[in-house]
Amino acid sequence: MTEQITLDATDLQLLNLLQTDAAQSNQALAEQVHVSPPTCLRRVKRLQDAGLIERQVAILQPDRLAALQGHGLACIVEVSLDRQGAEQLDAFEARAVADDAVQQCWRVSPGPDFVLVVHTRDMPGYLALSQRLFTGDANVRNVKAFFATRRAKFDTKVPLALG
Repeated sequence: MTEQITLDATDLQLLNLLQTDAAQSNQALAEQVHVSPPTCLRRVKRLQDAGLIERQVAILQPDRLAALQGHGLACIVEVSLDRQGAEQLDAFEARAVADDAVQQCWRVSPGPDFVLVVHTRDMPGYLALSQRLFTGDANVRNVKAFFATRRAKFDTKVPLALG
């Protein structure tokens, strides 16, 4: 059972600041929310323990990385299954989330059953992904892929009511 947690203005400020830059020091965070460093550390740990902070990651810049490693191909894919029973939905979802090329997997309604955000090195990489996830599954009825030509915005922040 998850512990019930109440968020105050300081907690919301901390969550908002951490969404923008989780690499900043505890001292810097504490100064920005006007609490002592030990209090700040305790609050952040409480937010982590409550599961509000899922994880902390580095967000890479794909265009700069592509210049060093070769092209990258971002794609949004709609997937419709032939049979939408819980077992079939769970089976496809498990395969999709296990694939490293799938960055996001959403079950959606109405329309397709899934929307995937995928990133592969190039078109042959997308073809291999397509064969792994779509062609090899007899239950996949329809796939509609949208290849990104430009990323105008990318954000991971969840909007918070800061008061």
